[in-house]
Amino acid sequence: MLSSIIFVLVSLCFFLLVHGDGFTSIDYAEALNKSLLYYEAQRSGELPIHQRVEWRAYSALSDGREAGVDLEGGYYNAGDNVKFGFPLAFTITMLSWSTIEFQAQLKANNQLTYALEAIQWGTDYLIKAHPEPHVLYGQVGDGDSDHACWQRPEDMTTPRPAYKIDEKNPGSDLAAETAAAFAAASLAFHPKNETYASILLTHAKQLFEFASNYSGLYQNSITTAAKFYNSSGYEDELLWAAVWLYRATNEDVYLDFVDESSGPGGPRSIFYWDDKYVGVQVLIAKQGKNNVQQTPGGLLWFLSYNLQYVTTAAFVAAAYSEYLTTNLATFDCPGGTIKPNDLLLLAKSQVDYILGSNPRSTSYMVGFGSTYPNQVHHRGVSIVSIKVNPAPVSCQGGYDLYFNKDAANPNVLDGAVVSGPDENDNYSDLRSN
Repeated sequence: MLSSIIFVLVSLCFFLLVHGDGFTSIDYAEALNKSLLYYEAQRSGELPIHQRVEWRAYSALSDGREAGVDLEGGYYNAGDNVKFGFPLAFTITMLSWSTIEFQAQLKANNQLTYALEAIQWGTDYLIKAHPEPHVLYGQVGDGDSDHACWQRPEDMTTPRPAYKIDEKNPGSDLAAETAAAFAAASLAFHPKNETYASILLTHAKQLFEFASNYSGLYQNSITTAAKFYNSSGYEDELLWAAVWLYRATNEDVYLDFVDESSGPGGPRSIFYWDDKYVGVQVLIAKQGKNNVQQTPGGLLWFLSYNLQYVTTAAFVAAAYSEYLTTNLATFDCPGGTIKPNDLLLLAKSQVDYILGSNPRSTSYMVGFGSTYPNQVHHRGVSIVSIKVNPAPVSCQGGYDLYFNKDAANPNVLDGAVVSGPDENDNYSDLRSN
């Protein structure tokens, strides 16, 4: 997905930096810096003067023009050149949650500005994508044609259609997740920029009303998204948005929405872009039971593309640990009483595994440590920078010249995290993986 499953790893680095004593074997500060640096490599549009990832250049400057709307900006999805609104919005929500919880630690490590910039690059785009209260553009680019080509963003020759939801073609899940992103971001920005926070909150309220009153799955309206980011339902996104709006406004109408629902999903064991119930449970301080397998090396194991689930699970454990500590509380499970430090140690074990404390002694964060994946599946990274060689790379030429080349990527995608090893701790560093 957009963040190559690192959006929550950055949060965990924030958290572990808080608890420095005894956690000094891994340089979490470096991991934190590279996690945020990754987002700059994913930027679409006209890049800012202070862009730190220098191998990138301007791209997709005319996005939305055919639809009569300005959709320049935002983030590309993982190694693709498509902007998928559903996972993009979830990424912004999680980045904002991270910044809200650990703002003081971000500031102490000189990363708060970068965190807010990463959020705003997303929210500025989402504001453009929401030109009317009941209109939201949820995708730019076509997944099929994009996947048929291997081109850096600066060379794209594939179509850039823009897809939207509206009253006749609703998408409660997409609208609600974007509402959650706006509400969470408004909280992150409030201490620094109340005016911008107020703008974000207005968009959040409008989209929640749209999502609540015009029901439907977004892929029924944006059908091209179905094979890439298919939503299993919209009830969790509505609750997720309501909880964030309550937190941002303290207005009882949003808490009442949660109370009047059928419940926060029951016991869950997974938290990711298509299932937000665990996030809802943590935010309203209700905890479900988790029964999760582990690899022989100690990594939590959920599904293929596993690290996106591991990082979110570890994040909610860390966040809930903080809540328990604040309230001097514990909670009981069938196996015994869980204390805040137990959850912290769980989160730490997963972050440490990802950063190199695993049977392969491999860091799954690109650019971190001495051994990490160097053939990550990413168009822009695997093709020499346009600043080094400005000759255009054709749709199929990219496969011949770069995709099939058994060599390290010419650019380093600092901070990206790959999908990770399998259930037996095995991993293959191949661009085709």
